[in-house]
Amino acid sequence: MHKPQLAALAAALMLAGTAQAVEGLSPTEVKIGMVNVQTGPAAGLGKGMRHGAEAVFKAVNGKGGVHGRKINMVVGDDGYEPDKAIDETLKMIEQQKVFSLFGYVGTPTANAVLPIVKEMDVPLVGAFTGAMSLRQPVTQQVFNVRASYDDEAETLVSHFIAKGARNVAVFYQDDGFGAAVLSGTEKALKKRNMAVAAKGSFQRNTLAIKTGLAAMLDAKPDAVVMVGPYAPLSAFIKEARAAGLKSQLATVSFVGTDNLVAEVGKDGDGVVISQVVPFPEDNDLPIQRECREALQAHGGERLGFVNFEGCITAKVMVAALERAGKEPERASLVSALQGLQGHDLGGLKLAFAANNHQALSDVFLTQIQNGRIAKLR
Repeated sequence: MHKPQLAALAAALMLAGTAQAVEGLSPTEVKIGMVNVQTGPAAGLGKGMRHGAEAVFKAVNGKGGVHGRKINMVVGDDGYEPDKAIDETLKMIEQQKVFSLFGYVGTPTANAVLPIVKEMDVPLVGAFTGAMSLRQPVTQQVFNVRASYDDEAETLVSHFIAKGARNVAVFYQDDGFGAAVLSGTEKALKKRNMAVAAKGSFQRNTLAIKTGLAAMLDAKPDAVVMVGPYAPLSAFIKEARAAGLKSQLATVSFVGTDNLVAEVGKDGDGVVISQVVPFPEDNDLPIQRECREALQAHGGERLGFVNFEGCITAKVMVAALERAGKEPERASLVSALQGLQGHDLGGLKLAFAANNHQALSDVFLTQIQNGRIAKLR
């Protein structure tokens, strides 16, 4: 082969290499990275998000994928610890070379990786947290699907006040998650010229709730907003009832409703839980039916609150990948997500825009009744 031909071939190969340089993308696959809690006392949350998302991606892949590419979701376990979330995220970006990050679980873990997401310019879609730190100010790379903790706290405080509560306390996990819901509760009370009546806390990934419970027993508030995953809150509820605490009890969606109900049983009767997805057992919306069918077809799981959120979040991701086109880049995925304003996701309208990276804001109230979760009417 003559030198001009060799030069032309080398140039062509370089161009071809450039065309394939989008990380996490091949002619047959788009790779996304999920880092969340797969082991430990909050594992039900990470597994629920994973199973809901996997059901959707498997269904899409079974129909040929998105623009001919199968979605390959690789999963890392951070144990609900910020330092491990950082390590696993760096592995996803530097070793797995994922196209996008997806479906993280928890405020402390999501906050920990936020600087990496910004610095390395990798989209993070659909974290299972309502923290305002991921919402305001808007971060170009971060897209939230669920309502915020401010939204949930406002709904719970409004419910308590309507039920006659005159003072509200907060029992919370002593980290970024607990602080986020505590702040939302303070804002909701301040609107009504009220303040948090008492505070009690516990450490993440422990069941050490006795000191916080003692603060609640001393204050005897009309209502308590509890902030934590299902294992410590189950312990708190059981011990609070045994100790004679008469307060109305409520918690936000992050608790993992199905896991909480399974652990606390009838001891949880009366506990109110705010939700960021419609009631899973209803058939009012197409997305309820679609997610139920996907989970039954790919894993056989019953549709619950956490895997429903995983399913919804995955459907948002699929819609964005479709909109990003046949040769997407990370920047075009960001543009595609922002362009989903008004997109109908089976009865849920998305509100994404350049200045709003939160898709949904609806909050629904449920209550444990006779050891089962029910809609609060």
